[in-house]
Amino acid sequence: MDKTENADPSFAQQIKRLHQFQVLSRWVVVGLLWLTVAPVSLWNLRSEIALWHQYFTWVALRYGLFYHPAATLGLAFCISMTTAVLVWQSRNILMGIPQQEQKRLEKQVCRIRQQGSSHPLWKWICH
Repeated sequence: MDKTENADPSFAQQIKRLHQFQVLSRWVVVGLLWLTVAPVSLWNLRSEIALWHQYFTWVALRYGLFYHPAATLGLAFCISMTTAVLVWQSRNILMGIPQQEQKRLEKQVCRIRQQGSSHPLWKWICH
C-alpha cells in the first residue's frame, strides 16, 4: 500500500464499508443458524422440554441434553457463534479494530480495488 492510499479519504471510507459488511455478514450467519439449526435442535428436544415444563430440575436438564447429543451440539453451536460475534463486535466498538485486523482490511480493500468491478464485493465497497 502506498502513501496516496493512506491520505485518500475514500480509502478510509472503503475500509469502514468492508468492516461494516463483515459485521453484517457475521450477524446474517448467526441469524441463519438460529432460523435453521436451533428449531431442529429444539424439535428433537420437544419431549424433554415438555417434561422440563412439568417438573424442572437441573438433573433432568443435564440428562435430557446428554441423551440428545445432536440437539445439544446444535444449540451449543448457535449459542457459541452468537457469543463469539457479540464479543468480537464489542471489542471492536470498545477498543477499536486491532492493528493486525486493520492491516488485513486495508490489504483486502487494495485487492478489491485492484481487481475492479469483477470482484464480488466491488459494488458494496467501492461504489
